[in-house]
Amino acid sequence: MTANAWLDPTDNVELAQRYARHGDTLRGTLRHALVTRALLTHLPPAARLLDIGGGAAVQARELARAGHHVTVLDPDPAMLAQARDALDREPAELQQRIKLVQGVGEDAPDLVGSGFDGVLCHGVLLYVDDPDPLLGAVVAAARPGGLVSVLAKNAAALAMRPGIEGRYHDAISVLDTDTDTETNLLGATSRADDRDHIIGLLATHHAEVTSWYGVRVLTDHLRDAPVPPDFDTILELEWRAGARDPYRHVARLFHLLAVVSRP
Repeated sequence: MTANAWLDPTDNVELAQRYARHGDTLRGTLRHALVTRALLTHLPPAARLLDIGGGAAVQARELARAGHHVTVLDPDPAMLAQARDALDREPAELQQRIKLVQGVGEDAPDLVGSGFDGVLCHGVLLYVDDPDPLLGAVVAAARPGGLVSVLAKNAAALAMRPGIEGRYHDAISVLDTDTDTETNLLGATSRADDRDHIIGLLATHHAEVTSWYGVRVLTDHLRDAPVPPDFDTILELEWRAGARDPYRHVARLFHLLAVVSRP
């Protein structure tokens, strides 16, 4: 995959529907619930937010329900159409808190401006070869003292899923190559990141990581299982495990929260 190939807008309705279905699974629902809980812990009230690569606005709707105002920036018209359809079913008050904009993440400051209280970049670094330009745009769109939220695949824990699932040859292959053997919904192998490397890149753009969480420590292997009746208990378990060592280090995803320190 060439750098930023995922950003090419394609009218792929089937792909958007597959992503929407993923959000209805245990792992998809857990991801959004855990990230939302972390954000609500760290954001100021009624914040002005930018969600880069926000897709169908699943995260944006959760944040809008909590009183925040969210601009969703995404390059894919099919994903934005999914977002619009979902918003049409929401109360008018919530709809007014969400704005949808088509465009690529690296152009965020030019397309939507800067000065946001928080800038989110969740599950996007997986699809770029070089995360630095995108991270630079993420930080540039935030105000000084604003929050930057980055969710990425954890390169240190790639063997966990195949190993727990009993796919031992796949797990050995991951350990030997440090490369994920599985394909994503795009039909390509998504890239993983080293947490310390991303922390270092954010620091070069004057954003200091102050907190981080693991996302899907104990349930990632359940894949596309439906959301069970005891979801609240699972959410509490994952929240506690993802907030402490050593558990968060082996989560499928890591969630970084950084404060912008530039003048």
